[in-house]
Amino acid sequence: MTPLPTGRLFGTDTGADLVLTRSFRAPAEDVWASLTESERTARWFGPWKGESGPGKTVQVQMVFEENQEWMDLRIDECVPPRLLKLHTVDEVGVWRLTVELSEVDGVSELKLVHHRDTLEGAGEIGPGWEYYLDMLVAAREDKPLPSFDDYYPAQKEYYEELSIAD
Repeated sequence: MTPLPTGRLFGTDTGADLVLTRSFRAPAEDVWASLTESERTARWFGPWKGESGPGKTVQVQMVFEENQEWMDLRIDECVPPRLLKLHTVDEVGVWRLTVELSEVDGVSELKLVHHRDTLEGAGEIGPGWEYYLDMLVAAREDKPLPSFDDYYPAQKEYYEELSIAD
């Protein structure tokens, strides 16, 4: 399998937003559950534990990473089933994320925005988001999960050369 990269960059006052989208033949509430219910996030990203809500921090286990470590994830804003703003900090820096859901005629579109201060590391980060979003699609459709080897390094050059969209 050779998935095609889909991410786009948009300039902001503080850097750039890396934006990826996926569509689902499902109501937004059902897609929202795949993003927010621990037993469902466990299928494509990892389970989480703790008390959730705006201003609260939960712990998420990245079960599809080599070390399967737990990380703190702060919920900055949560407006079910439309908007989720999160951030986390790791050895790379601060990860500020926004997930927006919209629905038209039973088809929901998920828009993931990774707010970036710099474009450093885009060659690794972009393929990672493509992989995780396709993991979400596969988990929702009860299909085999993709392999990260299909995304990286195959998509590295695309993301390293990605420029800000007009």
